[in-house]
Amino acid sequence: MTDVFQALFDIAEIVGTVAFAASGAMLAIDRELDLFGVIFLGVITAVGGGILRDMLLGILPPSAFIHSVYVAVAFVVSLAVFLYAELRGSRYWRQVGAIDRVVNLLDAVGLGIFSVVGVQTAIGAGHAGNAFLCLFMAMTTGVGGGVLRDVLSVTTPAVLKKRIYAVASLAGGGAYYGLIHAGINGMAAMLAGMLLTVAIRVLATRLQWDLPKIRRV
Repeated sequence: MTDVFQALFDIAEIVGTVAFAASGAMLAIDRELDLFGVIFLGVITAVGGGILRDMLLGILPPSAFIHSVYVAVAFVVSLAVFLYAELRGSRYWRQVGAIDRVVNLLDAVGLGIFSVVGVQTAIGAGHAGNAFLCLFMAMTTGVGGGVLRDVLSVTTPAVLKKRIYAVASLAGGGAYYGLIHAGINGMAAMLAGMLLTVAIRVLATRLQWDLPKIRRV
């Protein structure tokens, strides 16, 4: 991976960390957790998927414990969200609808970024020829932190019910993997994979796309 490409991936990971930390902190505030709970949920949402991915790939200790910048960024973002809600007071709660839209968008952005990062991490670990593993790492990195967030906040994990969630992660990761193997420029492949995931998630939310369910009658 070239230095420029690596720098872009590092930036993308920071952006994804910010997005997921903010979504986790906002959910924690909605569940009326205290300051520690808000920060903890924000941090685990941001780095949880990456920790699970690294453990599965045998990358120990996971990068989140080596490159502390990610935990630091998640901590600062979560604290900032808490302080914003505290300063806004009742006005924050009157913005629940708008806040939910922001959380969904941040979640989509984080999902898109981390799905691609998951594939690239698997490729970098020497598994470029294993498409199944690369796609599984895309999904693990993309949804792992959100699953931990939801379990800790006593919520049914979004990946099990939210409109086209894990599927969006697989689509974006699959697009990136396919484009890389087709010889497409790495930066273009990265952007394509991220944007595809975000587009699917946003459209699924707006158009209420759902996978089939067995409904109680």
